[in-house]
Amino acid sequence: MDSVEDVFDRLRRYPDVEAPNLYAVDAADRLLLDTAAEALAGAGSGEVAVIGDGYGALTLGSAAAHDLTGLRVHQDLITGESALAANAKNLGLTDRYTAHGLDAELLGGARVVLMRLPRMLAGVAEIAENIARYAAADVVVFAGGRDKYLTPAMNEILAESFARVRAGRGRQKSRVLMVSEPLPVGEPRFPVRENIIEIDGDVLAYGSAFSGPRLDIGTRFLLEHLDRMKPDARDAVDLGCGTGILAVALAKSRPHIRVVGTDQSAAAVASARATAEVNGVADRVTVVRDDAMSSAADNSADLVLCNPPFHVGAAVHTGSAIKMFVETGRVLRPGGELWTVYNSHLNYRGVMERMVGRTDVIARNQKFTVTRSVRGLRDVQR
Repeated sequence: MDSVEDVFDRLRRYPDVEAPNLYAVDAADRLLLDTAAEALAGAGSGEVAVIGDGYGALTLGSAAAHDLTGLRVHQDLITGESALAANAKNLGLTDRYTAHGLDAELLGGARVVLMRLPRMLAGVAEIAENIARYAAADVVVFAGGRDKYLTPAMNEILAESFARVRAGRGRQKSRVLMVSEPLPVGEPRFPVRENIIEIDGDVLAYGSAFSGPRLDIGTRFLLEHLDRMKPDARDAVDLGCGTGILAVALAKSRPHIRVVGTDQSAAAVASARATAEVNGVADRVTVVRDDAMSSAADNSADLVLCNPPFHVGAAVHTGSAIKMFVETGRVLRPGGELWTVYNSHLNYRGVMERMVGRTDVIARNQKFTVTRSVRGLRDVQR
């Protein structure tokens, strides 16, 4: 079997964005595996769960270092899930793990949990609650991350579900928390629910969903222009749908439109489905977990709405947004429209002109720009 360093050297991020400043393994992954080494060495088959593994470093590193089998893995992002699968195949380790939701199948009877701490505090709370509910009574959780994303509030949240939380020694700007002695937990707290005036309804959100149940300011700005978005559209896509606010708002305002919400995040997809259900539009809003509409058919949509990200992990990087625009040019029918809201300092207009079609600025405020791109009859440059 390859050594852990051999495994790390061969890891890729693909199909996620790849660039010289973006890595498939980092110092927090290494520290987690080193800190948990003794517990991993003593674990049996099926006793280890891995949560939030970026691209397979924790899962495949554990398999290589300790010859572990029966690893159970949950990754919120489908790009991470796909990258792990590709890396495992390349390394001949596909049979060492299985993928699961954040549930009893993932955590039932687990005695060791390796966990990259999510940045969303609600995500930390939901994961901790589920570990305490389903894992073995003697479970030990090794929860780590980069120092700049760790806060004292994370310790406090973990302490709501565990009697013992202690911090390990930091290394290379990373740190690991050791968590044990699960406490009794009551009914699940997630999804949380909040009324949003702008959609005249409620939004439901699971812990790791971006912005939780709130309406972020970029989406609010885009919603102001809902009535102007291709009035005759029959098939629409909410690209990067999050909790489904845009998809639900569009469906509620147009009784005959069909909307597909798509997002990389399992938590976002579950949230958007719940939001569509509670607002009575689940019959016309379909939500799928997908990487930038890669599973959508060519020329299948009249309208795409998008509030794209400009971060990839910890790095400011526009690669994910560009991938979204490329796929939009493929999915839109001729004459179809892409409506986008983005941070005004980003130079997206030229990219959308090339990938989709003629792009006009519709509105701009101190922080955001709203644009409309129209898919022309000509071939889109790719």
